[in-house]
Amino acid sequence: MAHNIHFNENTGKHSFFSVKEKAWHGLGLIVDNCGLSSEAIAYAGLDYDVVKSPLFTTGITTGNGDGVTIHEPGQATVPGYYATQRIDTGQVLGVVGSDYRVVQNRDAFTFFDSIADGKGIRYETAGGLGSGERIFITAKIDDKIIVGKNDEIEQYLFLTNSHDGSGSITVAFTPIRVVCQNTLNAVVGSLSSAVRIRHTASAKERLASAHKLMGMAAKISVQTEAVFNKWAKVRITDGQLRRLIQMAMAPGKETLGKIQDSRFELLSTQFNNLVDRVYSYAMASPEQNLETTAGTVFGAYNAVTGYFQNVRYYNTAEHKAKSILFGGSASQRGKAAFKLCDRFATHGPEIFGSN
Repeated sequence: MAHNIHFNENTGKHSFFSVKEKAWHGLGLIVDNCGLSSEAIAYAGLDYDVVKSPLFTTGITTGNGDGVTIHEPGQATVPGYYATQRIDTGQVLGVVGSDYRVVQNRDAFTFFDSIADGKGIRYETAGGLGSGERIFITAKIDDKIIVGKNDEIEQYLFLTNSHDGSGSITVAFTPIRVVCQNTLNAVVGSLSSAVRIRHTASAKERLASAHKLMGMAAKISVQTEAVFNKWAKVRITDGQLRRLIQMAMAPGKETLGKIQDSRFELLSTQFNNLVDRVYSYAMASPEQNLETTAGTVFGAYNAVTGYFQNVRYYNTAEHKAKSILFGGSASQRGKAAFKLCDRFATHGPEIFGSN
């Protein structure tokens, strides 16, 4: 799996740090602890500034009618567009419009310092991707969700920011089940687990959005703990589990309709193989044989989310993060599984219809 972690040729270091344990790519700095965003920036090599530079043409190429190419010197400003550029290396990171506001790494990371508001929070990883055009940081909140007697779910905040104009600043609340590092992006009721902050927003708006997320995170934490504990007490048979996995993994209405009508012979081999892999994870993975997960609806939810976290192959770590955290296929299938599990916990197997 490619890592896409930025390598700074000026410093001879990769832009990544983690606390205590090496990441799978084995790159970057390992530290004992990190309690301040300023430390995280320094450890990850993200202490650089980004500026907007005007775009210019370099010249015009024409022909004289006899097949001879003529290069005419000249320079013209490209109106309304700018290049974002690192000051330390001079690398161009992207092209943006005139309304785009650069949010420096230190300012993006300071969100966490500001919104912690006395709560226990520790920075665990940070890094830069590509040429440094995209940066990320994860911080762990000390409070935990407990399912059953001792099935722990740690709570993280994940921030990503881009300097190439490709997206907003995104801060997401992300519960991660400790026993398998399974990301459980629960969407409880009408609460959202992420906020997106435009690069045209003022510092005051950005800070208000960050505080909004912390308020939502606190509510999501309480409600999620209650939901997961309810699910851990609701039994589901192997056959019902497979049916739920089929419905959760259905890529569209056509496939879902075939499942609901029990027209299984019309399902593609590719889809059936995918369902088999998820079902095998549910039945054979050690963390799926615990009191909270074996034969329970909570286990059914972990079967789908755990497949994307621990089994499925991704080309890059960035691809995996996008898929799981920011609206990709893993996130969509996880949301579908959450809704199905919630319905099953309330209505039982009648959610599958009469067939």
